[in-house]
Amino acid sequence: MGISYSTAKWMAPASFVIDFAAQQYGMLSKPNMKDIHDKNLSFFSPQPYFIGGFFFPQQLFQLVWLYRLYKLDPKKPGDRGELDQIVDYVPYYSLGNLCIATWMVFWNSERLDISNIFVIVNSLTQLYYLINKLPTMNTNSTSSILTHIVSKTFAGIGILDLLHNGSAAFAKDQPASTMVKALTGVGFGLASTMSDWIFGGCMVYDLVALAVGQSARDGGWAKLLGAYAVGSAAIVGAKNLARPPYNGPNSGYSKTATDEVQNRV
Repeated sequence: MGISYSTAKWMAPASFVIDFAAQQYGMLSKPNMKDIHDKNLSFFSPQPYFIGGFFFPQQLFQLVWLYRLYKLDPKKPGDRGELDQIVDYVPYYSLGNLCIATWMVFWNSERLDISNIFVIVNSLTQLYYLINKLPTMNTNSTSSILTHIVSKTFAGIGILDLLHNGSAAFAKDQPASTMVKALTGVGFGLASTMSDWIFGGCMVYDLVALAVGQSARDGGWAKLLGAYAVGSAAIVGAKNLARPPYNGPNSGYSKTATDEVQNRV
C-alpha cells in the first residue's frame, strides 16, 4: 500500500480537510449528530461530549503530524527516514478520514445501517495497521512518536465508534444482555493486556465514556463499565510498568541501520 512522497503530501491533508468539513456539517446541520445520537440510544451509547473531547486534542496531533509530512524533505538523508515513517501510514490514515466523513453523511440521514459499514471499514483498517504494519516506537524520533499517537488514537476511538454505531443501528433501546456484559469485559481485558500506554489509555477512555453515557439508562450496567475501566487501567499500568513498550533495555526495540545513519547526521 506504499505511495510516493508527492502523493502522500496532498492525500493526507486533503482527507483531513474532507473529514473536518464533514464534522462541521454534522454539528451544524439539523438534525445534528447529537440529535441522531439521542434518538437512537442503546447499551453501547457513550456520553456524546466525550467523543468531542477526544477528537479536539487528537486533531491537534494530526495537524502537527501533517506539518511534518509537508515540511520534511526526502532528498535530505536526515529527513528521509523520519518522513518514511509518516508516509507509510498515510494511505490508512486517508482511508480512515474518508470513511469517517462518509459515516457522518449517513449518520445524519439516520441510515445507521449504512453508516455502520464505514465504521467497520475504518476500525478494521486502523487495527490492521496497528497489528501488522506499525513499527515499534522509537522515542528518539519525533515522526515515530507522532505516528504512534495518531494511529493508535484513531484505532482507539474506532473501537468506541464500532460499538456505538453497531448497537444504535441494530439494538436500539435494548439493554445489555448477560452475554454482552461478559464479552465486553473479556474483550477490553484482552485488549488491555496487549496495549501500550497510548492505545491502553484509549481503551480506558472508551469505557469511561460508555459508563457515563449509560448512567442515565442503566445504573447497574454503568457501574460495571466503570469497574471495567478501573480494571483496564490496572492491567495497562501493570503491563507497561513491568515491561516498558518503547525503546529501552527491556522493550525489545533494537536500532536499525536507518536509525544509526540518522543519529550520525
